[in-house]
Amino acid sequence: MTLIKSISGIRGTIGGKVGDNLTPVDAVKFASAYGTFLKNNSSKEKLTVVIGRDARISGSMIQNLVQNTLLGLGINVIDLGLSTTPTVEVAVPLEKADGGIILTASHNPKQWNALKLLNEKGEFLNGDDGAKILEIAEAEAFDFVDVDSLGEITTNDSYMDIHIDEVLELPLVDADLVKTKKYKVVVDAVNSTGGIVIPNLLEQMGVEVVKLYCEPNGHFPHNPEPLKEHLGDICKLVVEEKADFGIVVDPDVDRLAFISNDGEMFGEEYTLVAIADYVLSKTPGNTVSNMSSSRALRDITNKHNGSYQASAVGEVNVVELMKATNAIIGGEGNGGIIYPELHYGRDSLVGVALFLTYLANQDKTVAELRASYPQYYMSKNKIELTPQIDVDAILVAMTEKYKNEEINTIDGVKIDFATEWVHLRKSNTEPIIRIYTEAPTQAEADKLAFRIIDEIKAVAGI
Repeated sequence: MTLIKSISGIRGTIGGKVGDNLTPVDAVKFASAYGTFLKNNSSKEKLTVVIGRDARISGSMIQNLVQNTLLGLGINVIDLGLSTTPTVEVAVPLEKADGGIILTASHNPKQWNALKLLNEKGEFLNGDDGAKILEIAEAEAFDFVDVDSLGEITTNDSYMDIHIDEVLELPLVDADLVKTKKYKVVVDAVNSTGGIVIPNLLEQMGVEVVKLYCEPNGHFPHNPEPLKEHLGDICKLVVEEKADFGIVVDPDVDRLAFISNDGEMFGEEYTLVAIADYVLSKTPGNTVSNMSSSRALRDITNKHNGSYQASAVGEVNVVELMKATNAIIGGEGNGGIIYPELHYGRDSLVGVALFLTYLANQDKTVAELRASYPQYYMSKNKIELTPQIDVDAILVAMTEKYKNEEINTIDGVKIDFATEWVHLRKSNTEPIIRIYTEAPTQAEADKLAFRIIDEIKAVAGI
């Protein structure tokens, strides 16, 4: 399962056999399907698609394949070059484009890459549209244009700067106030495009930047998922540099984690909690996160007299519920901040700017700020899948076992106990079952996780 086709795009490892991995043939096939889908749903004579990529080693190869495929369909391309997922999302409506493609496998290791597909609003496609693209790809129902109708490429490498400008113009971002604080911040961008855009944003807000792994060469110095076990270097450097805090982003810059001034993890889950606390204090309203996210956001929302709701996992699901409930801030507990004032997409630049402004308004260190929030602890685990494992049967068995507890099955199985919860779901992007637990202490969260893992293995016979 190294080629994963989903409603949000196609993801796989580079090399190998066609149909089993993300080969050049597969990249062309799915770019053809996406372009065909856009043409089938438009009466415009000429369509335009914005394309950007993270710094993965395979990025240039995949981008050339995808772009030239779209040209063959008669679609014009705006090439942003090295970019970020939120930057492409911002660029699509500003360019009045018909769609966008981000070439990134997000937090996956360097051997992976992906085509992440956007609509004309710069938002991820919904399930119905994604399913149509998969059908077109399967049927290979492509019709390429003649030589006089080929598309053209326009290069625009200014969009990360434009994105920064858009962030700095937000009413709740106060760069002038931040400048008075003379903050010092360490940045770990895992040698991808965050190494360009995050230091640039910080410097424009008057922050002294200490760069760690900010060379966008695609050679990830550690596992690119911003989890505690991967971030020993920056935790150490924050203390050595006597920095105010540290910033960690994933390769495509849509996940944001902070390191407190004491070198401890602020907690990916608490990125959204802290930023929501600031936003709600200025503009009261509703919030949304997914079912695998901390209860702390609910607590903070209640404090500000707003309404909190949880969606199925997946950015498109969070966005749909945010729109339905008029949420003013939302996101995912993996450090994904969605602030509709700019756009409906996870955006680390927005998160950094809002967090800095909030911190500048507080007479607290980052560690003190973290200690002021409701204390929940999560354990995030996973079980590798083999083709022989029947995941649906496992979830049914776990639902039956805990039928007397509060159960939610809109996305896998979430079991809510009095003071803790567990969420079991099959990943859309990796061949694994994710097991997330939360409890009042780390020991309790880990204990619950290990118990559930043992129960799953017993059911699966592994």
